[in-house]
Amino acid sequence: MTARLSAPARGLKAYVRHEVNVSVHGTEGLRLRERYADPPGDPGLFGPDSVTWRVHSDSPGMLMGGFASLMLQSLHPLAMAGVDQHSDFRTDPLTRLNRTAAYVVTTTYGSRQVAEAAVAYVRDRVHPHIHGTAPDGRPYSAGDPHLLTWVHVAEVRCFLAGYERFGAPPLTASERDRYFREVAVPARLLGARDVPESASEVAQYLRDMQPELQATEAAIEGIHFIRNFGTNPRERAAVRVVMNGAAALLPGWARDPLRLGRSDAVRLLLDRPLAQAAGRTLRWAMQPSEIVGMAYARMGRTPPAPHSDWRVHAEASNF
Repeated sequence: MTARLSAPARGLKAYVRHEVNVSVHGTEGLRLRERYADPPGDPGLFGPDSVTWRVHSDSPGMLMGGFASLMLQSLHPLAMAGVDQHSDFRTDPLTRLNRTAAYVVTTTYGSRQVAEAAVAYVRDRVHPHIHGTAPDGRPYSAGDPHLLTWVHVAEVRCFLAGYERFGAPPLTASERDRYFREVAVPARLLGARDVPESASEVAQYLRDMQPELQATEAAIEGIHFIRNFGTNPRERAAVRVVMNGAAALLPGWARDPLRLGRSDAVRLLLDRPLAQAAGRTLRWAMQPSEIVGMAYARMGRTPPAPHSDWRVHAEASNF
């Protein structure tokens, strides 16, 4: 039996839930019920028995994994040039976060028609307008299959690392491979090519990509901006805790060029306990997720019980 919360605890939970939902999903994100509740029996791109539904339902892992993916993606100079020259993240960072979260949640939990429409909108209406010349003189395009694969792999690698690092039951090797195989489907619909579909293929892909990666001035400046974002000291402190937790998900070869290197002692004695506390609060406040609940109900199923414990694993998946 679940213990009944006191009035102050209920108020705190409602406050945290509202603040996170507005920041991540925006004021409209949870109003579009039809994305997730209908039609009955439609599994979308994945379905309730998928590893993707399990991984993407974990609030702390997705939030910290999402920020980690932005940092990892920024290491590709052409991908970062597109963000730097076409995104309004400096003037309106929450809107970009809302768009990214909406895309991930919609393609994960929406009906097939809704998920495919979200992919088509980005592929056919957003990406054709994002192109230009990077500071090093090379042309770039958001529709470039090579860049699309990089952005995809960086994202899902970090989502999985966040899920496994911050307390969720670790996946088996076959489940990790199944996750990468599942999430390759929307990536290919978006235009990515040669998408790795197993943990070993992802690891090899990241090794192969390292010669192309570089921490440009735009990447370092962008991450510095996000790490210091907030309208008041409380918000800035919360963002810093989340960003430090996210940075810990990156492989060492990615942290140092982005100037995210922190000593092992600081990561162990400060960053990890603070990320642990933030994750506990997030999971307590955010689960059960209304969106996830609607998706399972669409399939006539009940969502699995939220993880009740919080164990920070010694290392994230090694990719």
